[in-house]
Amino acid sequence: MRRSIRRFATLLAIATVAVQAPAFAHHVMGGELPQTFLQGFLSGLGHPVIGLDHLGAIVGVGILAALARRGVGPLFAFSLALIAGVTLHLAKANVPAGELLVGLSTLAIGGLVALRQPMRLTVAVALFAIAGVIHGYALGESIVGAEPAPLWAYLAGLLIIQTVLGLAAFAAVSNLVRWPALLRTAGLTVVGILVALAGGVTAAYAAGLVT
Repeated sequence: MRRSIRRFATLLAIATVAVQAPAFAHHVMGGELPQTFLQGFLSGLGHPVIGLDHLGAIVGVGILAALARRGVGPLFAFSLALIAGVTLHLAKANVPAGELLVGLSTLAIGGLVALRQPMRLTVAVALFAIAGVIHGYALGESIVGAEPAPLWAYLAGLLIIQTVLGLAAFAAVSNLVRWPALLRTAGLTVVGILVALAGGVTAAYAAGLVT
């Protein structure tokens, strides 16, 4: 029981971090474009973490993939689609209301987690791919204009960190079968609500409802 409580506290702490602030399009290099391969790589590793709505979405996707019990395919669909979204931004494609869509997609992911909603594989892959493109497009704003070396390094770091975080959430939730039913339900509900809150705050800022 004590081990279950510690696991729940850890999961709750991770989720709480995800809603401490609204989405930030800032770069981990202090707002400056990375100039070297190392700077680009570190930027890619750090960007989804400082963009707390993005962090919430990644954690939520990992949780939903585990609940779907269809393996990690949906999680990788999100990761690859996110990179595709960055590429779309670099190609100067226009996605209107991008930040609002980021917030709404994170809100939806959090809601599905709170409801512990299982999904068919095709539905999960499609949903996560759409969300990934939206989040990738928003993240791409911070790397526009970078030289090829830091740009490719950024993409590599971004792909690595989001996949690692998603797999960590996937693994954590896959082990929840060992938790007491009440604790398992409460834990997922709380995490889902916090992720949804992160998305809701971002959407509210993007819509101009709060300043």
